[in-house]
Amino acid sequence: MFRSSNRILRKLLENGDYHRTAHYLMRRFLSQEPLLWSKGSYARRFPPLFRPLPGLELPQCLLNSQDRYPTKITTLENGVKIATEDSMGPAACLGIFVDSGSIYENEDSRGVTHLLERLTFKDTTNRSHLQIVRNVEVTGGNVGASASREQMGYSYDTLKAYMPQAVELLIDCIRNPMFLHSEVEQQLAKVKEEVREMMKDPQKFLQESLHLVGYSGALGNPLVAPEMALERIDDSVVRKFYFENYTADRLVLAASGVNHQNFIDIAEPLLCDLGRGPTIEVPKSAYVGGDFRHKADSEMTHVALAFEVPGGWHQERDATTLTVLQTLMGGGGSFSSGGPGKGMHSRLYLRVLNKYQQVQSFSAFSSVYNDSGLFGIISTTGSNFVEKAVDVATNELLAIATPGQVTELELSRAKNATKSAVLMNLESRAIVTEDIGRQILTYGCRKPVEHFLKCIDELSLNDLTTMAQRILSSPLTMACWGDVDSAPSYNSISWRFQS
Repeated sequence: MFRSSNRILRKLLENGDYHRTAHYLMRRFLSQEPLLWSKGSYARRFPPLFRPLPGLELPQCLLNSQDRYPTKITTLENGVKIATEDSMGPAACLGIFVDSGSIYENEDSRGVTHLLERLTFKDTTNRSHLQIVRNVEVTGGNVGASASREQMGYSYDTLKAYMPQAVELLIDCIRNPMFLHSEVEQQLAKVKEEVREMMKDPQKFLQESLHLVGYSGALGNPLVAPEMALERIDDSVVRKFYFENYTADRLVLAASGVNHQNFIDIAEPLLCDLGRGPTIEVPKSAYVGGDFRHKADSEMTHVALAFEVPGGWHQERDATTLTVLQTLMGGGGSFSSGGPGKGMHSRLYLRVLNKYQQVQSFSAFSSVYNDSGLFGIISTTGSNFVEKAVDVATNELLAIATPGQVTELELSRAKNATKSAVLMNLESRAIVTEDIGRQILTYGCRKPVEHFLKCIDELSLNDLTTMAQRILSSPLTMACWGDVDSAPSYNSISWRFQS
């Protein structure tokens, strides 16, 4: 750091215009005397940073599209897909992803998906829960599980040297769970407590409520089941759902940071005898829209407005456009700390949060699935400002669907921020592993990141406006939590989007 700073100061000394300033900076830098604002204007004492320094040569920036290790996929005879992407470094991550979620639940199994997430890494036919914990700790690894409406994910992050042990342990936990009665009852009690806590968390509660009223069919199944549904679940119900859905043809084993052939040699003997299941048609969903209101004693009232994203992930260009649209809208909390690169120039920050002090939070959100999704705005305000906040949210949604309301500068900033977020996230092995597994479940392959970057680069203002118009042409889904009597009626808001 000293050498770099000294080189810049020498350049300043060589330039006559900056001689006096550079001499002063050099003296202050070497003496370690603090630079005080009280001694004069910053602009007078320092060279401007908005233009290059004369004579200073900067190194060339690396391109976004650097050579990457390819994603390699092998399909076993029983239908299990094994996919890897190698990388430098001593660490690796593997995961198992299953085409199973709450959309496959029926009236008898409602809530099992949420419970299965909590039952992961418990007793198997080969290990006790304590042995599993000890085995993971010995490798210095981290394990986790996540449940969603369409897919289940399980991960194991560790060093490459322990990959054989990690593969065997993760497969054992997914293939051979015992679902002991005592474990199921214990986790059911914890899930019920989670449900009660979610009722006190307006953001999570509204996100779940939007699905319950916005969809009929599979996507309308609750991911966090109500307590009444959980009363019907026992270990036999869990086993039945598990063995019906966790079959070879619906499972992907993915890894980042490993050699493909070495990984196959480890995993294939452990998965080759896993049975295939009968052909199951993906449960259908229909977006219908609707209104949900939950009255609660709170100083704040939360309101969410949402619409359908047609096509979902299967229409990847539209899904990419939606991602840019959400970045463009942005938002956050009124007390969010931020700066350059943290969304402080998004439309909802500039046009709402910076303008209305009564708004505590105001954000765009999206939930995208294989064939559908939700996009909208969620706001938090005092009860006396709810009607105005909903009006502002309505105006902001209508604005992005109106030609000429979004500028090229806003679009360019949103596209660059989206590309930056995608590329930086893919620096994480855990995210790469998840991306591999979930893409293969959705598309049957892994599309290269350059494909999505190209979609972003080709996106125009007209594409963005057209996508917003398509979204807002679907029926409104509205959900409120708090002083719901102060929120405007569903019909009055729905009418504004239809007129």
